[in-house]
Amino acid sequence: MRRIALTGGIATGKSTILRRLQQHGIPTIDADVLAREVVRPGTVASAAIRERFGGLLFTADGELDRKALGALVFREPEARHALEAIVHPEVYARITAWFGGLPPSTPLAVADIPLLFETHREQDFDVVIVAACDPAEQVTRLMRRDGLTEAEAKQRIEAQWPIGEKVNRADYVIWTDGTPAATAEQVDALTAKLSV
Repeated sequence: MRRIALTGGIATGKSTILRRLQQHGIPTIDADVLAREVVRPGTVASAAIRERFGGLLFTADGELDRKALGALVFREPEARHALEAIVHPEVYARITAWFGGLPPSTPLAVADIPLLFETHREQDFDVVIVAACDPAEQVTRLMRRDGLTEAEAKQRIEAQWPIGEKVNRADYVIWTDGTPAATAEQVDALTAKLSV
């Protein structure tokens, strides 16, 4: 089985690419979904976050207040690194278990991991695909999608490696600046190439 990582910057079109891969019948897993699962009430990570940051980041029913947490970690790099040290090992353990649980005959499977390069885990994969678009487009998408101000959007983008750096380290790049059809065409062509 070829273990493939899909990465890129925030709002570069990873989810769109992942959906297209799924349409080809390729097994996929999303690190962002796993990150939400590992911090649910009663988990080891939830307890560690409460211990590190206190109860102010939790709702009355014990759920992590993602908006409050996001505001904190994108404002304070130390807080972001502390959170990542708690969450990332749990997420990677689940990704590893997921790959291990797939049928041995599976030709390829894809893990969507936004912070792949930032966590220095690219060597865990046979192929790295980067979703990329112009940084100005990232800002526009974030403002539209998440209701952020331009300054907030730029702050979140700057918390990750520059997209150009990720492009330089990629095995393959899918550009998402164009139409959805153009993105799909690139995914289709790459799927055919990787499936050989």
